[in-house]
Amino acid sequence: MPTALAPFRHRPFRLLVAGRAANMLGNGVAPIALAFAVLEITGSVTQLGLVVAVRTLFNVVFLLFGGVVADRLPRGLVLVGSSVLSALSQGTVATLVLTHQATVTRLLVLSALNGSFAAFALPASSALLPQTIPAEERLSANALNRMFANGAMIGGAAVGGIVVSGLGAGWGLAIDATTFAAAALLFSLVRVAAPARAHGPAGAPRPGVLRELHEGWREFVLRRWVWVIVLGFGFLNAAYSGVIQVLGPSIAKTSFGSGGWGLILSCQTIGMVAGGVIGLRFRARHLLLVGTSCMVAEALLPTGLALGLPVPVLAVSNVLAGVCVEQFGIAWETSLQQEIPEERLARVYSYDALGSYAIIPVAQAAVGPLSAAVGVRATLLVAAAVILLGTFAMVAVPEVRALRVRTTHADPDPNTDIDTDTDTDTSVPGPEPFSTSEPAV
Repeated sequence: MPTALAPFRHRPFRLLVAGRAANMLGNGVAPIALAFAVLEITGSVTQLGLVVAVRTLFNVVFLLFGGVVADRLPRGLVLVGSSVLSALSQGTVATLVLTHQATVTRLLVLSALNGSFAAFALPASSALLPQTIPAEERLSANALNRMFANGAMIGGAAVGGIVVSGLGAGWGLAIDATTFAAAALLFSLVRVAAPARAHGPAGAPRPGVLRELHEGWREFVLRRWVWVIVLGFGFLNAAYSGVIQVLGPSIAKTSFGSGGWGLILSCQTIGMVAGGVIGLRFRARHLLLVGTSCMVAEALLPTGLALGLPVPVLAVSNVLAGVCVEQFGIAWETSLQQEIPEERLARVYSYDALGSYAIIPVAQAAVGPLSAAVGVRATLLVAAAVILLGTFAMVAVPEVRALRVRTTHADPDPNTDIDTDTDTDTSVPGPEPFSTSEPAV
């Protein structure tokens, strides 16, 4: 059995983890900065909901195309392009906010662009990881990848709260743009071998985009546990995103402030880092069942906000939620990488993300008017109930309870650069095979 830290022997894995961590550092800052920027400009929860909903909507619209692109082009190249464009769009938002030229219309346009660019990164990043390590190291690699990303989010959320409170939202957005640029540099250094082609010998023409989308769809619906969990997370993510991205900042603005909200969010990522440490050693055979059951913990934050619990209690409950949610993330990534053919994995990730995110924009746009109509407390409790019911529905599916992690003893991938300190990768990138929630679901 490989050691827990064995994936770090592989240089492509180290670079991928570092690039993703850079992105997540900025992503920890951005939601806090953007939320308070919009609230300062408009003072409207509904307007904030529209801005975040537009980003998610355009992300969803381009996800399937992003999956096809990630199966056709070298994933490192896709990640570099996405990161560069995201750095430019977030840098523009930061400039507008800092120069007091930001308007809701401009923020809507830039949010749409940013969501579109991110749609190409998600399937490429998720499907690239198994190419950087041998098969028997998947579980450890997923745990380490998520642990470092979540560690970066801790710093990002904490920095976001401090920067927004002390310097203003614009500087927080500028930090996000800078981290995208750093990630682009790191991703540009990743070198991996192309997976075996499923469409014939090298040099043979690939089928059209619609045909490749159909192949991805066939893989996606072939396994009931895949599409049931994605459907369940469509509702979980919609309920949770309304709380995190709209109601939470609004509650914080009128009570404990952006610093307190940053602390609460960073505590979840602290829990996720702790969950990653557990995941390095945890070897449950029914890993997907354990991980899916853990999602009940995501109801803790909306319930705590509804009950008006103090910040320290919310922070501790979010640590526990982070530990539990991370078990699902590791289980989901490992299960998909084990069961889905590598050359179609990016397309399955794109369908995963599409289903998981599809109704998030509706929830984000509706949560403001809904809370105005029935009250913030009632809206938070409804969100918690949706999370609980969705989790129970997923666990009720026999295939979710039955899927087991297979133990592999394959030789290390000869195309993976194991050593280290040199820059002599000779593998050739070529046509290549989530979230979310950080995986897409």
